[in-house]
Amino acid sequence: MTDHTTRLDHIVLWVRDPVAAVGFYEKAVGLEPVRLADFSVGEAPFPSVRVNEETILDLMPLAKAARMTMLPGAAESSGHPVNHVCLSLSADDFDALRGRLREQSVPVTDLSHDSFGARGLAKRSFYFLDPDGNVFEARHYD
Repeated sequence: MTDHTTRLDHIVLWVRDPVAAVGFYEKAVGLEPVRLADFSVGEAPFPSVRVNEETILDLMPLAKAARMTMLPGAAESSGHPVNHVCLSLSADDFDALRGRLREQSVPVTDLSHDSFGARGLAKRSFYFLDPDGNVFEARHYD
């Protein structure tokens, strides 16, 4: 049987310093770097971090925004037209993330309860910013 399920492959985030951004996502958020070594030696245009086996966050250097000419208005998309990105975690991983963010002195919001998402009502959620001002929500359902 062919799987025709639509999946989220990647999200591209504009970042000032891709190497520092990878460090934040690795140390504070707990995501695995992808192509960092290739980027560091000029063999890849940007590094990424792995969210899960099917999804990555591409950390695009903000300096490349001017090259986004394939679609009218694309260059102006650099900035923050996206409200936020939400990461769904297990309860244990949710607590571990919140702890790592606090250890890294990353401000987090108070906990919210029963916010609606792709899988219904989440038990708990909170928000935080990455070093480039991208807003993230973390939640768990179980």
